[in-house]
Amino acid sequence: MHDGCMRRSAPLKRTGFKRKPHSPFSSLTRTATLKRQKAIVKRIKRPTVAEGSKYLAACRGEECYLRVPGVCCSIGWPHESVVDCHSNQSKHGKGAGTKAKHEYTVPGCGPCHYWLDFGPAPRAEKVATWGRAYMEWEPIRARKMGEANCQ
Repeated sequence: MHDGCMRRSAPLKRTGFKRKPHSPFSSLTRTATLKRQKAIVKRIKRPTVAEGSKYLAACRGEECYLRVPGVCCSIGWPHESVVDCHSNQSKHGKGAGTKAKHEYTVPGCGPCHYWLDFGPAPRAEKVATWGRAYMEWEPIRARKMGEANCQ
């Protein structure tokens, strides 16, 4: 009645790996790794709501600075659809699932903002449009916010 293989009457006991005390990887225990991760998370400074809202408030009541030809609805006058448009460039802190830092925003109307984020234009054209708008907006925002280095 034996089919040629051994059968275990009781299942094996489940145990974790035992690390040798002085092995090169002995410091990589789960608790040590978790402690390091918590320390790293604590070191990352995230902007507060108050820090971000001052940049966003500066954009309110402004005209569109993106001024995409054939798209813009706010050339030369403030429009109710004007919102803060964050940069889409990684050098400004943009990443997968995260926006760029709040200081890298320009006022833009809804249609221009949509064009910047989802429009069919080449990336280089979008970067150039945003860069021009930011160069124009930065000194105005600095004066508006009372920053010391405004021109």
